[in-house]
Amino acid sequence: MSLLVVGLSHRSAPVSVLERASLSTDARIKLLQDTLAAEPATEATVLATCNRIELYADVDKFHAGVAELSTLLAQHSGVGLEELTPYLYVHYEDRAVHHLFSVACGLDSMVVGEGQILGQIKDALALGQELHTAGRLINDLFQQALRVGKRAHSETGIDRAGQSLVTFGLEQLAAGEPVETWVRDRKALVIGAGSMSSLAATTLARLGVRELVVANRTMERAERLAAVLSEGGV
Repeated sequence: MSLLVVGLSHRSAPVSVLERASLSTDARIKLLQDTLAAEPATEATVLATCNRIELYADVDKFHAGVAELSTLLAQHSGVGLEELTPYLYVHYEDRAVHHLFSVACGLDSMVVGEGQILGQIKDALALGQELHTAGRLINDLFQQALRVGKRAHSETGIDRAGQSLVTFGLEQLAAGEPVETWVRDRKALVIGAGSMSSLAATTLARLGVRELVVANRTMERAERLAAVLSEGGV
């Protein structure tokens, strides 16, 4: 048996497709139940966020597994298979494990190093355990991914590398006043929606800025960043 992941994310699909493909809790449950009923898969779970939908499964046939998982994602997301296929990516065996660990470390996130993904991976594992769709392979790999992700955050400072630049800039603006106090009643304009702009926006939101506006050349990337901020409770 081998791990297979079929999915789409902010790296492969436009926000319009990701929004339409988003899965409710009920849809995730039905997706996992149907995945286990499909012949190539013996266990499975789904990782679903506003920027990512990935179906992980233990399969005994690669090509049949890719076809079945792609079809199931299309059926349960409500986006037709023909439209969805160009945005799907596939990882298998070692590459699937490497991908999961990269996701857990925050390396594949829109804001590199963000820690929210660890909670989402934990939720994905918990759902698989609750439905008894996660067996030994999924359990072991997802638990290891959580350990790897936690170590990456605690030992490498990945979530602080860019953060330090943003914090330094805010400290200069605050001119000696505590940043949290200075930010609280202010409006902020973030120009751009790339990695550093996203980091600046999430930092400002976390510090409690009163109003946050994102201006970007393309509406799509601005909306994607807004979705990330909304998912974080902003």
